[in-house]
Amino acid sequence: MPSFDIVSEIDEVALRHAVENANRELSTRFDFRGVEASIAQNGLAVTLKTESDFQVRQLEELFTKACLKQNISAAGADKPEELEHSGKTFSLTLTFRQGIDQPVAKQIVKLIKESKIKVQASIQGDQVRVNGKKRDDLQAVMALLRESKIETPLQFNNFRD
Repeated sequence: MPSFDIVSEIDEVALRHAVENANRELSTRFDFRGVEASIAQNGLAVTLKTESDFQVRQLEELFTKACLKQNISAAGADKPEELEHSGKTFSLTLTFRQGIDQPVAKQIVKLIKESKIKVQASIQGDQVRVNGKKRDDLQAVMALLRESKIETPLQFNNFRD
């Protein structure tokens, strides 16, 4: 019986490459010359620091582009509403999540069941397993989830036929 898993994982190596590429681009940007600006990674947390709130937003955009080049969705990151301000620096900490939260997993299962595709979806920890009799049904579920408005970035792995 064909099956696959729906997961939400962030590759730390790709995240590190995105941080390094963003720092490299930051060093060549004219609008950041003579400004203390940095992008640092600590595990799955990325901290953007600079001297003004406007520049933090520019750094965020720069980092988001670097993430997209590494196939990392920055939409999966938790970011605070307000910037941290200490002394003369503003900082923003983006924390990337691993795994699918329980409410999101329930939303995925509900979406699959409402679609009337002949598959079974079950929540297994921080992933969702989908079983079906036909490979075409599983591919239809993948297409359905790609088009859905779920904010968590999803990957499909462990496809077994």
